[in-house]
Order: sequence, then structure tokens, then C-alpha cells
Amino acid sequence: MKNIFTTCLFLVSFMGFSQEAGRAGELLKNEARTNEKQTQRNDGTGRGGDKVLDNSNYRTPPKSNNPKGNTTNYRWNYNYGNAEVFLRIPQNGYYTVEIGDQVMSNPTGKFRFFDLKFGTVPIAIYENNFLIYRTNLRLKSYTRLVLDFFPDYGMYLLGSYPVQNNAYGINEWDDIWNNPYGNQNSNWNGNSSSGYAYGTMMNTQDFNSFMSSLKKNASFDKDRMGMISMVSQNANFTSQQIYNMLNTMDFDNNKLEIAKLLYTKCVDRQNYHLVFEAFTFDTSKNKLNLLCI
Repeated sequence: MKNIFTTCLFLVSFMGFSQEAGRAGELLKNEARTNEKQTQRNDGTGRGGDKVLDNSNYRTPPKSNNPKGNTTNYRWNYNYGNAEVFLRIPQNGYYTVEIGDQVMSNPTGKFRFFDLKFGTVPIAIYENNFLIYRTNLRLKSYTRLVLDFFPDYGMYLLGSYPVQNNAYGINEWDDIWNNPYGNQNSNWNGNSSSGYAYGTMMNTQDFNSFMSSLKKNASFDKDRMGMISMVSQNANFTSQQIYNMLNTMDFDNNKLEIAKLLYTKCVDRQNYHLVFEAFTFDTSKNKLNLLCI
């Protein structure tokens, strides 16, 4: 009885806690020096005619001086990069964000950068054209970094997610930031027209906490199935996470039921072959394979 109460308490707290600055994510160190924060951006023109600064040591200025009608040097299908960064600044204000050679300014606090080069890329944040934060990000191909920045606390890396087949099956853009805090309010079920899924994936920290609770409080498959079913109502999973959950169960029939349930909650179905390794018998694998066709 005590274990059941503890389990319910964990699930309620997991699904219902509110957001708080600095509560989620990995803190990234601010590398901006004090004297840097006392100067305005000084290259180009910002809002209201203020001078602005860019990452001039990182940019490659255009060299083309084509005459009108000469398209010889145009890069119609040039693949500049395929990494992405989504940054949110919840605090009110007018901010400018530079990542590599891309710049974006707005008062909304939502900054979405696409087509970034992979590797070490500088990021700088300005409030009213004054530098307040600077560091470097490690970007990977076909991967999106999701960040929150609080002027009084710093920048937090909330997660790193695969970008698949250029599919953005997201019901509400804010969910990609809110999910690491446990605020999954979307009813999106993981289906997309391309056959792939991308949604509010449970981050590593929350998944590890859930797995610890599952192993501690569920002694039988029936209990494990109940916990997994409950938490899946508010989160999606990777194929590896689904495999790990199935591996805690004893019987193939029960594993098959959960594998069926979680197939529509999988964010990387092209890797669902990993889930098959959790089954003992080929008959179970064949039944699951019929679902995945």
C-alpha cells in the first residue's frame, strides 16, 4: 500500500509541477567579460538608429558582384548547415541574439534559428543593444538545441533533439520549451503525415527518475504496465527509452501490449527496431512487426 501511494505521488508531481527559472536544464557559463558588457553593439544599425555589433570575426561577407541577369555564382540549393537552435527569453524586454552569422531581434522572447553550421558556434545576447551574455554552443548536424535564458540566472540547455525528415509535427511551439519542466499540455498523439513523430519527448533526467520509481515501486508486470500507461499520457519517448521500459517486464505478451501502446508515442520510429530486442520469442516480434508496417 505504501509503494502504491509513493508511486501515485511521484506521478502527480511529475505531471503537475510548475515552471521556475533555473529549475530545468544544464547551466551554461557566461563567458562575457565585465568590460564587454559596458559597450554597445557597434556595426550596423539597430532599432531606433542605435549602432549594433555582430560576430564579425565569425562571418564570411558575400564576395559576389554579379551584373543583373548573370546567375552563374548564385547558390540556389546551397546547404549552409542543418543544425537548429530554439532559444526562449521569458523576461520582458527587447533582445538581440546572434548565433554564428545569424542575427535576430524582437520583443517576443522567442528566437528560432535554422540552417546553422555544426561545430563550435558563438552565441551572444544583447538587451537594448548592450551585451549581457556570451558563450559557445556545440551544434550537431540534424539536431536542435532547446535553450532558456534568464538575465538574472543565466542560460540553460533544456535538451537536444533529432530533426527528422524536415518534419515539424508539433501541435504547439511552446511545448518544445515547456516539456522539460513537465508542463505537457498538448494533446498531440505522435502521428504525422510523414509517418515520423516529433513531439514532447521526455528528457533524460525525467526518464531516469521515472525508471528508478518503476523499478522500486512496481514488482509485477501489471503494476509496471499501469505506471507506463499513466506517464505516457503526457509524454513521448525515444525507441531506446521504450526498449528500456520493456526490459523491466517479465512476459512477452505484456511487453507487446506496451509496445503497441507506445508506438504512436515514439519520436524516432525509424529506430523502432531497437524495441524488438526486448522480446524473447520471434512470434512476439512478428506480431509487433505487423503493427509497424
